[in-house]
Amino acid sequence: MTQQFDIVDKVALAVGAALMLLGVVVLGLIEVLAGQPYGAAPLTNEAGEVIATPAIDPVVRTGLVILGLVVLLLWGVYRAITVDAPADRTPREVTAD
Repeated sequence: MTQQFDIVDKVALAVGAALMLLGVVVLGLIEVLAGQPYGAAPLTNEAGEVIATPAIDPVVRTGLVILGLVVLLLWGVYRAITVDAPADRTPREVTAD
Protein backbone atom coordinates (compact mmCIF):
# COMPACT_ATOMS: atom_id res chain seq x y z
CA MET A 1 0.00 0.00 0.00
CA THR A 2 1.53 3.28 -1.07
CA GLN A 3 0.83 6.71 0.35
CA GLN A 4 -0.01 9.48 -2.07
CA PHE A 5 0.45 13.00 -0.71
CA ASP A 6 -1.46 15.86 -2.26
CA ILE A 7 -0.64 19.55 -1.89
CA VAL A 8 -2.49 19.86 1.45
CA ASP A 9 -0.44 17.04 2.92
CA LYS A 10 2.86 18.48 1.73
CA VAL A 11 2.07 21.98 3.01
CA ALA A 12 0.87 20.73 6.40
CA LEU A 13 3.93 18.54 6.89
CA ALA A 14 6.29 21.32 5.81
CA VAL A 15 4.68 23.98 8.01
CA GLY A 16 4.43 21.71 11.06
CA ALA A 17 8.01 20.53 10.76
CA ALA A 18 9.33 24.04 10.06
CA LEU A 19 7.63 25.47 13.15
CA MET A 20 9.00 22.74 15.38
CA LEU A 21 12.51 22.99 13.93
CA LEU A 22 12.43 26.76 14.31
CA GLY A 23 11.35 26.51 17.93
CA VAL A 24 13.82 23.81 18.93
CA VAL A 25 16.87 23.94 16.68
CA VAL A 26 17.15 27.47 15.28
CA LEU A 27 16.15 29.36 18.41
CA GLY A 28 18.19 26.90 20.51
CA LEU A 29 21.29 27.69 18.45
CA ILE A 30 20.62 31.40 18.81
CA GLU A 31 20.30 30.91 22.56
CA VAL A 32 23.62 29.02 22.71
CA LEU A 33 25.41 31.58 20.55
CA ALA A 34 24.09 34.41 22.74
CA GLY A 35 25.90 32.86 25.69
CA GLN A 36 24.97 32.35 29.32
CA PRO A 37 22.36 31.96 30.84
CA TYR A 38 20.95 28.89 29.14
CA GLY A 39 18.05 28.42 31.56
CA ALA A 40 14.46 29.42 30.98
CA ALA A 41 14.28 31.68 34.03
CA PRO A 42 16.09 35.00 34.45
CA LEU A 43 19.08 35.00 36.78
CA THR A 44 18.85 37.19 39.86
CA ASN A 45 21.37 38.26 42.43
CA GLU A 46 20.89 38.04 46.20
CA ALA A 47 19.02 41.34 46.25
CA GLY A 48 16.48 39.99 43.76
CA GLU A 49 17.58 42.16 40.85
CA VAL A 50 17.53 40.55 37.43
CA ILE A 51 21.11 40.33 36.21
CA ALA A 52 20.64 38.17 33.08
CA THR A 53 17.75 36.96 30.96
CA PRO A 54 17.56 34.39 28.16
CA ALA A 55 18.00 35.76 24.63
CA ILE A 56 14.73 34.24 23.41
CA ASP A 57 11.70 34.10 25.67
CA PRO A 58 10.92 30.45 26.48
CA VAL A 59 7.23 31.14 25.91
CA VAL A 60 7.99 31.98 22.26
CA ARG A 61 9.98 28.79 21.76
CA THR A 62 7.34 26.65 23.45
CA GLY A 63 4.58 28.35 21.49
CA LEU A 64 6.28 27.61 18.16
CA VAL A 65 6.72 23.94 19.03
CA ILE A 66 3.12 23.61 20.23
CA LEU A 67 1.85 25.40 17.11
CA GLY A 68 3.81 22.94 14.95
CA LEU A 69 2.29 20.02 16.85
CA VAL A 70 -1.21 21.49 16.45
CA VAL A 71 -0.67 21.81 12.68
CA LEU A 72 0.41 18.16 12.51
CA LEU A 73 -2.54 17.12 14.69
CA LEU A 74 -4.98 18.94 12.42
CA TRP A 75 -3.33 17.33 9.39
CA GLY A 76 -3.74 13.91 11.01
CA VAL A 77 -7.42 14.58 11.65
CA TYR A 78 -7.80 15.74 8.04
CA ARG A 79 -6.18 12.54 6.77
CA ALA A 80 -8.39 10.43 9.04
CA ILE A 81 -11.66 11.95 7.83
CA THR A 82 -10.89 12.20 4.14
CA VAL A 83 -11.77 9.08 2.23
CA ASP A 84 -9.52 7.85 -0.54
CA ALA A 85 -11.10 6.58 -3.70
CA PRO A 86 -11.74 2.87 -3.36
CA ALA A 87 -9.57 0.56 -5.38
CA ASP A 88 -11.09 -1.12 -8.42
CA ARG A 89 -12.57 -4.29 -6.95
CA THR A 90 -14.40 -5.73 -9.92
CA PRO A 91 -14.73 -9.47 -9.55
CA ARG A 92 -12.96 -11.52 -12.16
CA GLU A 93 -14.01 -14.88 -13.31
CA VAL A 94 -11.29 -17.46 -13.13
CA THR A 95 -11.81 -20.78 -14.78
CA ALA A 96 -10.07 -23.87 -13.58
CA ASP A 97 -8.10 -25.94 -16.06
